[in-house]
Amino acid sequence: MARLSHHDKILALLFVLSLPLVNPWVRGDGVGYYAFGRALLIQHNLDFKQDWLRANSTFRMGRTDAAGNLLPEEYTPTGHIDNHFSVGPAILWSPFLLAAHLFVLSFDALGGHVPQDGFAKPYIVSIALGTAFYGFLSLWLSFQLARKYLSERYAFLATLGVWFASSLPLYMYFNPSWSHSLSAFIVALFVWYWDRTRDGRSWSAWILLGGIGGVMMDVYPPNAILLLFPALESLSTYWMELARRDLKSFGSEFLKNAAFTLALLAAFLPTLIAKKIIYGSFFNFGYGESWFLNSPALLKVLFSADHGLFSWTPITLLAVIGLWLLRRRDEILGLYSIIVFVAFLYLIGCYQDWDGLSSFGNRFFVSLTILFVLGLAGFMDYLAHAWNERRIWFAAQAATILLILWNFGLIFQWGTHLIPARGPISWRQAAYNQVAVVPVQIVGTLKRYVTHRGQLMRNIEQGDVEHIKSQPDGGSE
Repeated sequence: MARLSHHDKILALLFVLSLPLVNPWVRGDGVGYYAFGRALLIQHNLDFKQDWLRANSTFRMGRTDAAGNLLPEEYTPTGHIDNHFSVGPAILWSPFLLAAHLFVLSFDALGGHVPQDGFAKPYIVSIALGTAFYGFLSLWLSFQLARKYLSERYAFLATLGVWFASSLPLYMYFNPSWSHSLSAFIVALFVWYWDRTRDGRSWSAWILLGGIGGVMMDVYPPNAILLLFPALESLSTYWMELARRDLKSFGSEFLKNAAFTLALLAAFLPTLIAKKIIYGSFFNFGYGESWFLNSPALLKVLFSADHGLFSWTPITLLAVIGLWLLRRRDEILGLYSIIVFVAFLYLIGCYQDWDGLSSFGNRFFVSLTILFVLGLAGFMDYLAHAWNERRIWFAAQAATILLILWNFGLIFQWGTHLIPARGPISWRQAAYNQVAVVPVQIVGTLKRYVTHRGQLMRNIEQGDVEHIKSQPDGGSE
């Protein structure tokens, strides 16, 4: 096994030091994700009634009546609660949930009194730590891929930049019950393994890649866009083999692709089975939102004050530019990455709720963490070779620090409702807050986050309730 580099050790140390930021709560969309793991572990079924009734206030709004009972429309024709969220997060959390359950059983056997219901603190802490761990693995795999093709120090700096200057930390630490950090991990694993095996992928490697791809879609179905990596690779192989009239190699590649597809479908079965049970159909995913395939909101997704990707997290703009520049180091990796980003952008742009509703930045793109690290490292590395490397190194460090500070300030504003969690924000107000309000309030708030987190979270939840009630349509999670 290869020894850990100096940068590997620093990344691991930073992760350990960041663990106090982990916020163990299940909230919003996280209620639906967590319900799969809790119900299966504790009740051995897909009855989510208790998850819905014990959810946070903003999640229950519109799902329960004045007496606190679930509304009839919350049930599907099969008699199950309408849980359209994906099952993949529960799959990835399962080792952590099982460990927590065994701990609770052992503790109670020794005279403890912790409810074995999946709602007690050990369960919630376990999945919060699991989410943070998977988020770190996404970054570590991204670093490994970036340093394979680019300068290690720029790969390291890019990893730090995306870690702390993108939307990832919000979903890695503050909202760990949501799927995005988990999605970043499984996508990173898929891309890393695809790249690791692309110079002669064996039958077993194709099958394993398919299995990873199936789980990747279990976690977040739009991640199917990442299948373009092996698809483009195989199409290129087919073209070359047809040009050589090598039908034997063509047939071998086709059979390997078939094995990949079978493994993919097998790993995606948990999603299909869950949808069949809940909705009565393997292909009814429970989402009723509209898709506008002919008029995607591409510029809004990127630049809008309503959670635009580049406007909220500008470091991602540099990363996307860097993906194009990466082609000089590896044309296939750079080109495929750009194609995947554009396809993902198109998909999100077609979605009715492209802004992510309650979102920090455009949360859907957290899935592409590995591409952002790779692209940002490529951007820095290109500048270092084009100009004075020493100056670029210092400029890159300074710019990364500034972007991290800006991002932390914006996260603070978003979390404390200095700017709205939903809808467009005023950049003039946000900029003013960054200079005049955040420096004054952040120390005291961070202290409360560490010492009185429960009360702080209740205050944040109440602020969110008031904001939703103030919206003309009543808002939505």
